[in-house]
Formats: sequence, C-alpha cells, structure tokens
Amino acid sequence: MICKAELENGISLEYLDRGEGEVILLLHGLGSTKADWDLQKDLFLKDFRIIAPDLRGHGNSSKPKLKEDYGVQKCAEDMKLLLDKLKIADCIVVGFSMGGAIAFEMATRISERISKLVIVNTAPDFNALGEMGEQMIAERTEMLRSQGMEAMAEKVAVGMFPEKYQKDLRTAFYSRAKENDLEAYYNSFITLMDWGIGDKIRTIDIPTLVVASELDYTPVTLKQSYTSEMKNAKLEVINNSRHGVTMDQPEKFNKALLKFFKS
Repeated sequence: MICKAELENGISLEYLDRGEGEVILLLHGLGSTKADWDLQKDLFLKDFRIIAPDLRGHGNSSKPKLKEDYGVQKCAEDMKLLLDKLKIADCIVVGFSMGGAIAFEMATRISERISKLVIVNTAPDFNALGEMGEQMIAERTEMLRSQGMEAMAEKVAVGMFPEKYQKDLRTAFYSRAKENDLEAYYNSFITLMDWGIGDKIRTIDIPTLVVASELDYTPVTLKQSYTSEMKNAKLEVINNSRHGVTMDQPEKFNKALLKFFKS
C-alpha cells in the first residue's frame, strides 16, 4: 500500500510498503520516484517486504525550499528515521544512481542497520568525477535555467532510453521526470555533485553487490575500481544496458539481485 510517514525532522515521505519477511529498502534515482522499481516490486514481494520511498524533494514527499535542506546526508538521515518509525531493525538496501549514493552514505553511518547492500550505476564520490562532473553541472544548470524542467526531463529520458523499441520506457520516465519541481530537482542535483565518502569506502564490510551497466554514463572500470576497494563486494556487469538498468534490463537485473539476496 501507499503510505505517508511524518519523520522526526519534519520531512514527510510517501512510500510503498508491500509484502512480508525480510525488508528491502529501494532507493530511486535523481529526478524520479519509487516508480523506478515498478519492474522489481511484484517479483521481490513474493519473498520479501519492500519499502520504496519517494526521496525528499521528489514525487509526493516533502520539497524543502532551501538548498541547505537537500543533500545525500539529509536523505540518509531520512532513511534512518523512516526505519526507526517503522521499527525495522535492519534491512537490505538497494540504491540506484542517486539512491546508490544514499545507500553508500547509510553504509558509512548506520552499517549495523544494513544486512546487505546493492549499489546500482552510481559512484561513491560524485565530487571526484573531474571534467565529466564539471561538464554535467554546467550543462544541466544552463538547461534548467534557460529551458526548464520539461527540457531536462526529455534530455535525460532520451539518454537513458534512446532506442526506438524503448519508446514506452522513454515516455514513462519523461512523464514523471517533467513533474519535478525545478528548484527541488536542482538542489538535489547540485548537492549530489558535491558529495563523496572518500576513504570511508574502505571501511564498508557489509556484503555488497555492485551492479554496473555496460553502457552507463560512467565506465565499468570505475565500478571495478571502487568494488576492489571494498572489503566484501562483488561486481555484476549487465550487458546491453544503459543507466536505467532497473527498467531496460529488468530480467537480468532481477535475477542478479535475487541470487544475491538469497546467497
């Protein structure tokens, strides 16, 4: 069912809560919603309880006005408070893109609450992407200011799902991304690009699956590099997939995750 949680920090989160058993917390990507998991939820809830929130600034959750009320650290705190409110002692955490950054942050802060970790098409240090990161900031800032949220939504949707046969995926993603509040999206984006965990990645000893799409924005070699720095992580490469692997290769993605969950 769709639920609302009023957190102790004043943030209101809408979230999906379905199924029974061990909990999987599903964290969506920048500019999206819990709908990122539409092709996972029905399969996962056969054996697990799934909690899929709209992160702060997204979907039907709170959208603070001030930039200082955004950031990966703030979202990680929201997730801790949500787990506290739902009286969930520990869970599997799966994070896609920005959600993966939040999952990394949680792993450095509340590792005792995470039984397994899945990191999907993300990086542990968005503040260390170099020229690629600087270009992304410049391009997105200019597009948002000059053309607005609908243009940004179209650019991202086409980049994720460019093939003719992906029209339905492209349309679905565009439809939800264009509904973003522009300032909430920008504040989420710009604070994400300023975030990183640095050397803390070497302290993460939670069993971790890193999922890397063959054709993601950042290369597989980046994921190989940070996977090797973690104490208990393994890498799964999904071929013929771009950034939105939860949507463009759901069967391969779901199979890899279920195998890891049950291992």
